[in-house]
Amino acid sequence: MATLQAATTSTGAIVSDPQAVRELCESYCFGTLDWEVTDKGELTIWGYDDFEVYEARENGLPDYEGGIVTHEFLRELADHLEADEELDIQTAGFTKCRFPVLAKRYVVRDCEVLHADLNSPEPIDE
Repeated sequence: MATLQAATTSTGAIVSDPQAVRELCESYCFGTLDWEVTDKGELTIWGYDDFEVYEARENGLPDYEGGIVTHEFLRELADHLEADEELDIQTAGFTKCRFPVLAKRYVVRDCEVLHADLNSPEPIDE
C-alpha cells in the first residue's frame, strides 16, 4: 500500500479575536497537522500531512462520515483575520512516483478564500 507523503505550512496571520479562533480550530480536526494561535494573535498551521479539515466529534476524533469541510472552516476563519492580513497555506506531496503529485494552496484575505492546485494549466504567452 502506497502512503502519501506531504508537508503543509502557512504564513502567520494576525486574528482579531485569538480566543474565538482557538475555539474555532478546536471544533475541527486537522489530521496530524498542528496549529497555534500565539498570545499576540498570530495563527499558523504546519505539519507532515495534507491540509484537509474535518469536523470534530464529541470525543475529539475526526468525523469522516461528514466529509471534508476545509472550505467551510476557511470561510469561518476569514471573518476573524485582521484587516490587511493574509493567511497563505500550502501543501505539497507525493505517493511514490505516481501521477499526479499533490500541490495546493489556500489564501485567506479580505474576507475571501482563494484556492489553487495543479488541475488548471494555462497557456504560456510569448
